[in-house]
Amino acid sequence: MPSLSEENYLKAIFVLEQDEHSKSSTNAIAEKLETKASSVTAMLKKLSAKDLVKYEKYQAVELTAAGRKVAITVLRKHRLWEYFLYEKLKFNWSEVHELAEQLEHIQSAELTDRLDRFLGNPRRDPHGDPIPDRDGHFPPALEATLNDLKVGDKARILGVKDHSTAFFNYLKSLSLKLGDECECLKRNEYDGSLEVEIDSRTISLSRDVAENLYIKIKNR
Repeated sequence: MPSLSEENYLKAIFVLEQDEHSKSSTNAIAEKLETKASSVTAMLKKLSAKDLVKYEKYQAVELTAAGRKVAITVLRKHRLWEYFLYEKLKFNWSEVHELAEQLEHIQSAELTDRLDRFLGNPRRDPHGDPIPDRDGHFPPALEATLNDLKVGDKARILGVKDHSTAFFNYLKSLSLKLGDECECLKRNEYDGSLEVEIDSRTISLSRDVAENLYIKIKNR
């Protein structure tokens, strides 16, 4: 059974593998886990010896089938706990990630399955990230962002790309949250910023902010 630290590494590698703009290099893993590259190298050698990753020096790391299974299991628990903390215990969506980091290492598969059923088998966590089922299958990924809106389009905000505390605090300052419905009122040609209406309020959002908000367009 992998240790807590090993599970963290496997989950981090899996998340990096899903990002088409990233590679699971030693430096990328070190940055994601906020640790030293030398520590990552030592752990990758250990994981490779357990046949959980495929590791060669100066090459991107790949999960083996066994490593992928562990990573998805941990990710499933993490996102279910985030949903529970947000929906049932009413934690702020900027708080749930750190708490779920602790809870994701509980080993009971029965507890995870009961939690899933208790929550109604949710398909996405409070940030809009997909929750895999017990067989490791994910719902379709979100693709459209607020930047895809045209003037007059209406949409529902479903998720975020940027999971940083700074971004969550910025959204909170705008009183903007997942589930909000919006309408695109104007796109500024100069800088690509948008003006959107949410709850009878007009909000101006930069191109960068809009690109980090996943949506479902309602009128197309």
